[in-house]
Amino acid sequence: MPEFFALSIIVLLFSVIVHEVMHGLVALKFGDHTAEQAGRLTLNPIPHIDLFGTILLPALLLLTGSPILFGWAKPVPVNPLNFSSLRKGELFVAAAGILANFSLAALAAVLFHILNAMPQTFPPLLGQLLRFTVLINLVLGIFNLLPIPPLDGSKVLMSQLPYNLARAYQRIDRYGVLILLILMMIPFGGTSLLQAILGFFVGLFNGILGF
Repeated sequence: MPEFFALSIIVLLFSVIVHEVMHGLVALKFGDHTAEQAGRLTLNPIPHIDLFGTILLPALLLLTGSPILFGWAKPVPVNPLNFSSLRKGELFVAAAGILANFSLAALAAVLFHILNAMPQTFPPLLGQLLRFTVLINLVLGIFNLLPIPPLDGSKVLMSQLPYNLARAYQRIDRYGVLILLILMMIPFGGTSLLQAILGFFVGLFNGILGF
């Protein structure tokens, strides 16, 4: 359905932008104005567009008939040296994007269940979009929760480690993309290990949200 694919790209774009903006807003609360000065605290998609992650990859997934639409926005610039509290700032800024995606998923799920409980039927396209909003935000939230640099989960973990361990952990940052690629290539149950991990937790959260 062309309408669904077009609207799903808008939902994806909105979800990744909210993820990044929340990083910047929480950083601002901790005294870092870097994202604000870069003009990134806006829902206007133009400053956030990453050529590959926001345009080319989602288009490629659509053209190849991929069952999952995925992408990302340009990372919001953050300078932890400006934080009023370094460790707290790193923790809350890193967690902000993940929590934003989980919140969007929960909000879409609640709206779906409210509309579904009404006596009159609501448009099937709206139901599909709400389900997609839940799915894509769960995928984004869970993926970013993985403790693999440079994903947000690694920053959450690093902010809580003792200094020496955090420094040692940070050294694997250069291998993060390679680790993700390896997880994508390791076969597991008819799919890749990375997809199996995401699928397990998406299914778990889907059950909690009533899907």
